[in-house]
Amino acid sequence: MATRAPFVVPALKKHTATVIMAHGLGDSGAGWIGLAQNWRRRGIFEEVTFIFPNAPMIPITVNFGMSMPGWYDISKLGRDLDFEESLRSQDEPGILRSRDYFNTLIKEQIDQGIKPSRIVLGGFSQGGAMALYTGVTNREKLGGVFGLSCYLPLSDRIKSSIPEDWPNKKTPYFCAHGTVDEVINYEFGKLSVKIMRELGLEDVQFKLYSDLGHSADPQEIEDLEKFLQQVIPAEGDGQAAAGL
Repeated sequence: MATRAPFVVPALKKHTATVIMAHGLGDSGAGWIGLAQNWRRRGIFEEVTFIFPNAPMIPITVNFGMSMPGWYDISKLGRDLDFEESLRSQDEPGILRSRDYFNTLIKEQIDQGIKPSRIVLGGFSQGGAMALYTGVTNREKLGGVFGLSCYLPLSDRIKSSIPEDWPNKKTPYFCAHGTVDEVINYEFGKLSVKIMRELGLEDVQFKLYSDLGHSADPQEIEDLEKFLQQVIPAEGDGQAAAGL
């Protein structure tokens, strides 16, 4: 999958954990670097390397076929789009290609000596959708998965892609959505979380943010921060020291 190299914010101390954060349609990895920079200024997550991948330039149907950074094609978009209709119009080949790319990023971290349980995969919008899909179907037991302002793609057929031993059945998932999202209706987020729980996922948080559109706000980022502190605590903490 041809794509630009990710932006990387390296750990300041011994590298013990990695967060991979995927951007949304039309954006780039640089659009979310401020997240890591904010935490750096405050002296937290100093053992964490942050990776911000860049989606390839691909033709996007809702962009009149013109190319822009995207993890997969989008043929229909908007607040009034029906959930069932959206499932029928998904770009399955593109989603699977991007899943393979994210799996490659995860493998690279494992090859560098990072435990899968210390790797968190997440994203916003289309990037969040890819994080959820890749996390649910991953063959490695990840530390956590998060998706902001997104949904679970291929949710009507994802069951057949879940490994038999399902390593991430008990993995913590954090999903967040604004109630006035004008791009991806928050009902998509609610329905996706419902499907994830019905599949058998045991630890799925879902938080709604009043009057928030298709973006992130300080409260949401604070909640994400708490989630990361929970799933990849500093190695000096008791849980990490015990190898949990």
